[in-house]
Amino acid sequence: MGKDLKNWNPEDPQQWEDTGKSIANRNLWISIPALLCGFAVWLYWGIITVQMINLGFPFEQSELFTLTAIAGLTGATLRIPSSFLIRLAGGRNTIFLTTALLILPAAGTGILLQNPDTPLWSFQILALLSGFGGGNFASSMSNISFFFPKKIQGYSLGMNAGLGNFGVTTMQILIPLVMTVGVFGGAPMILENTSGTLIGKIEAGTETFLHNAGLIWVVILVPLVIAVWVGMNNIVDEHVSPDIGSTPAAFAKILGMLLIGLVTASAGLWLMLPESASGSGWGVSKWLVLPLVIAATVFALKSIPGSIKKSLDRQYKIFNNKHTWAMTIIYTMTFGSFIGFSAAIGLAIKVIFGFQHIMVDGVMTHDTANPNGPSALMFAWTGPFIGALIRPIGGKIADRFGGALVTQIISVVMIAAALGVAYFMREAYASATPEQYFTPFLVLFLVLFAATGIGNGSTFRTIAIVFDREQAGPVLGWTSAVAAYGAFIIPQVFGEQIRATTPEYALYGFAVFYAICVAINWWFYLRPGAYVKNP
Repeated sequence: MGKDLKNWNPEDPQQWEDTGKSIANRNLWISIPALLCGFAVWLYWGIITVQMINLGFPFEQSELFTLTAIAGLTGATLRIPSSFLIRLAGGRNTIFLTTALLILPAAGTGILLQNPDTPLWSFQILALLSGFGGGNFASSMSNISFFFPKKIQGYSLGMNAGLGNFGVTTMQILIPLVMTVGVFGGAPMILENTSGTLIGKIEAGTETFLHNAGLIWVVILVPLVIAVWVGMNNIVDEHVSPDIGSTPAAFAKILGMLLIGLVTASAGLWLMLPESASGSGWGVSKWLVLPLVIAATVFALKSIPGSIKKSLDRQYKIFNNKHTWAMTIIYTMTFGSFIGFSAAIGLAIKVIFGFQHIMVDGVMTHDTANPNGPSALMFAWTGPFIGALIRPIGGKIADRFGGALVTQIISVVMIAAALGVAYFMREAYASATPEQYFTPFLVLFLVLFAATGIGNGSTFRTIAIVFDREQAGPVLGWTSAVAAYGAFIIPQVFGEQIRATTPEYALYGFAVFYAICVAINWWFYLRPGAYVKNP
């Protein structure tokens, strides 16, 4: 256990049956909880900010949306260097260090949440560091892709991603529950508004321990990091990690490349955010900043001299393949929607259904608490739960019927569900009794989440078939990096449209994007004479 693997070939039936299957499965089942914690720490701001509102932290709703957006943008940007870490530093080394780094934001969050007078910029720094958890997905998926044969790539990658994505659901269930008990000590805070957990509502005036939202992950991460170090392997061969060097040298590569991602993400955030939220105040459009951040990160990484540059030159060949760009767009539809909606659904429920929308002196107001509103913390976990649970099933279905065909079907479902969600959001945001629209809103949102999960599994299958062994890992990382910007874009778009009192416009825009993806998927993989037929 823990030793480097040489001459690894999962496509060799004899090697696979003798030793390969057990080694691959061990790495997979350690990778899954590590990835789960990464998702939890990355996206826990969507739950923490809801409770910050309930506790009366002195921030505007729009300022709290910036915390989820900062974590989203940073996590997505860190996936770019993470896409290429396995070849440079080895799988075991990479997963160990990137999982250990999660302890920093988790511990910091636990400390700073004990003081409601903590300034916004402090929470923004922690949200920035939470991006380590988002970056982990790219390296984790790239690593697992090298352990399994192509014939079960849909299943193995679906298991890693699907169960790893349970970090979103686990976090959304565990944090509200652990906040009800002073398990880590510290002074409690008093709820100003009704909150909730999976098992029911918590009335205003109840004590809560918000800082447990960070500290609980420290307790989970410490033994998990040890398990990664003891139980996982580096694959040392020409197609995977040919020259990782010493362990300290591997760690230096990882930290240096992640630092580049942190710097470019921070610069992009500064350009976009208002002065009141520690930004430049210039209000540069996110649609301009995001391409700049991606390009700056890619070129900054390539400027690193020596062996890293040589390795990246080889891995960057994926950008010369048209399928890389097609799958980037299609994967953004599935995973980008899943992760973005996961980050935004809690606050969306709180803002749209937790307040009455009434006319006062001829002006529609949205700041009167709705006593009959649903608890965001009771329902926010349901969508990510379904999306993650169904992902391995999507992979298995795609292994049988072809990834592109499955993707095409769920794309149409996503268009219909998005338009339905938009309709009920519009009706609710214009009503003094928005709770009457909550059930159909939630049901259609769950359909949307289920479709993203199935589509995630089917796109994994497509990538595994279209690309060769050497390119499949970096492509998985790259496509997941771009798709992860959904965790930034979707909360931002929701926040902007809620401020404009037209939240349904966000879903209209997403539906248009899904329609574009239907056309791309058909052209590349389903039409007569397609480049690769139904991979």
